[in-house]
Amino acid sequence: MNATVELHDHDPPGSRTARRWPARGDLPASLVVVLVALPLSLGIAVASGAPPAAGLVAAIVGGLVAGAVGGSAVQVSGPSASLTVIIAQTVVTFGWPATCAIVVGAGLVQLALGLLRVAPIAMIVSPAVVHGMLAGLGAVIVLAQIHIVLGATPEASPLVNLRRLPDQIMRHHGQAVAVGVLTLVVLLLWRRVPRAGTILPAPLAAIAVATAAAALLDLDIARVRLTGQIFTVAWPAWPSDLAGAAVAAVSIALVGSVESLMCAVAVDRLHSGPRTNLNRELIGQGSANVVTGLAGGLPVAGVIVRSTTNVRAGARTRWSAIFHGAWILLLVTFARPILELVPLPSLAALLVYTGVRMIDLAHARQVRKHRETLIYVATGAAVVAFGLLEGVLAGVIAAVLLALWRLTRVRPVVEEHDGTWRMSVGGLLTFLSVPALNRALRAIPPGVPVDVELHAYYLDHAAVTALHDWHTAHERSGGQVAIHEVHHAWYRDAVAGRHLPTAVTAPAPLDVHRRPAAPSRTPDDLIRGAHAFHRHARTHVAKLLADLADAGQRPAHLFIACADSRVVPNLITATAPGDLFTVRNIGNVVARYAQPAADPSMHAALDYALDVLNVSTITVCGHSHCGAVQAAGRRSAPTAGLLRWLDHVRHARGGGVLPGQHNVLQQLENLRGYPAVAARLARGDLHLVGMYFDLATSRIHVLDPVTGRFAAVAA
Repeated sequence: MNATVELHDHDPPGSRTARRWPARGDLPASLVVVLVALPLSLGIAVASGAPPAAGLVAAIVGGLVAGAVGGSAVQVSGPSASLTVIIAQTVVTFGWPATCAIVVGAGLVQLALGLLRVAPIAMIVSPAVVHGMLAGLGAVIVLAQIHIVLGATPEASPLVNLRRLPDQIMRHHGQAVAVGVLTLVVLLLWRRVPRAGTILPAPLAAIAVATAAAALLDLDIARVRLTGQIFTVAWPAWPSDLAGAAVAAVSIALVGSVESLMCAVAVDRLHSGPRTNLNRELIGQGSANVVTGLAGGLPVAGVIVRSTTNVRAGARTRWSAIFHGAWILLLVTFARPILELVPLPSLAALLVYTGVRMIDLAHARQVRKHRETLIYVATGAAVVAFGLLEGVLAGVIAAVLLALWRLTRVRPVVEEHDGTWRMSVGGLLTFLSVPALNRALRAIPPGVPVDVELHAYYLDHAAVTALHDWHTAHERSGGQVAIHEVHHAWYRDAVAGRHLPTAVTAPAPLDVHRRPAAPSRTPDDLIRGAHAFHRHARTHVAKLLADLADAGQRPAHLFIACADSRVVPNLITATAPGDLFTVRNIGNVVARYAQPAADPSMHAALDYALDVLNVSTITVCGHSHCGAVQAAGRRSAPTAGLLRWLDHVRHARGGGVLPGQHNVLQQLENLRGYPAVAARLARGDLHLVGMYFDLATSRIHVLDPVTGRFAAVAA
């Protein structure tokens, strides 16, 4: 009995079915990727000083091995322009056979990193360093390849290439220049041709036009030469300088790994399937580099141009990358004479275009937005002036120095109003910020009342000592000091001798760690709270509240809670202003429909929530230690009016579960008696939720509609 498996449209990328069988979009997507990958693979090989077939070997292995073994469903691997400089230097230093052995070593390093599960560590590298590295490499590629476009031979040093460029432009205007310029013109104008990009990618169109022109005009220019069998370009040879070879292998492994992982993360944003398994992706890249090195190919890495093309062309599984490798193998096997017609100046022009695109202005603007231009420029300039490893090291040093500088950029604000001085300071208060902190404190006159507001996420020993010494001295001079900590009580706990946590805490939405010994019975606390809201919280919620003021409220939930001051609905449900339409009363009561006059406010709130706001859920939230439930159980209350109100709660008494939970069940039953609620429930567009909050443990319990029991919400 034969069985067929069809991948339906709702099967997500990376699902079990998608991993086994190609999706409908994978085959056509692979053909599109081939059109982009083929000319780039040849161009990168030529720019690296490797045999042209080495780029094709890397493309084949990147598709077949990295595509099958890697951790990304849609990433496409192959020879990368970012590795061109390293490979070119390696080929010059060790020769091509030894370079193949070094590529095998790089693959073994990547395999070890993947098996040790250290892939996420690579993501701590600042994006500014990565973008600066790519920009520097792009500049190096452009400075070298533009000499080939001009019909000359580039030097090893980018600075020498830059210095010689004006002379080369003045002296060389031959056939090679014409082919290179033609290629660049097609690349630049292709996107403006209507619907051209949907038929043929710009790189392939440019190479095809230049190749056809060179063949028709019978131009005397250098062309691609694919010598020997495709997988016997050169067998790896043992390098004579083992230390230098090890450094080269580690360099290739690290640069290729970082590029592959960042490419995988970027491509994950383009599809809705499962995220990349980063450690498995490293194993896939390492496996591919071992194979490509043994087969005489360039190193392999995840390439953003091919991967984004793959996703946008409709790929959904790893089969697209695998097919792309198989197509290139077939083309190399059966269409070699056509590939050998491609002129080398055309490939050089394609690399010039690729190098310019590596200097991505969008990335530069993003880096500038985050004020990390120094890191970007330092990395790119050092790559051009000294080399790849030196450039990355310069970028990392710049990132560390910038972080230290930002730690020292603490700006305390000292103000005086009606005889009271106030100092406000925030951020990470460490030993680096002590000088700025001391300067601000010395600006406060002795003997005056002072409010110190600490918006600090962390205070180290030096900062606490500096503040405490001033605090003590100022009070000895007759002044009064009030220290308010908006986030964690770092200063208070340090002065009290308590053990401080080792981790920096994130800002809390409310300053809930401080509670007065006894509640104030004057409005002063509320007024001080209003001032604190304006100083601390207003800037965070002002835009949201302004939008709500303009658009009106559209909450999806009606939340019925007890009036108990210890229950804060937005806090325990982590919701924002505008999310909950809240009704609160003593005992979270919903009067029975037969007695609506007992609670007209609840009846009005239900009508408004259902008919005007069109809420989709109604939640009744009870809580432990509820005074209303306890008083109803004793059948006693301080006043006659309160005793009559508790009649609505008394019906909730019963055995088997907690009284407060029984009260929630009773109020939900009362809700079902309202015709408007019953009608919405029958239509299926309204849900009733029972919730119970345990004050002693701060745990929320939700009613299971099947079992009728409350279960604690998992952390």
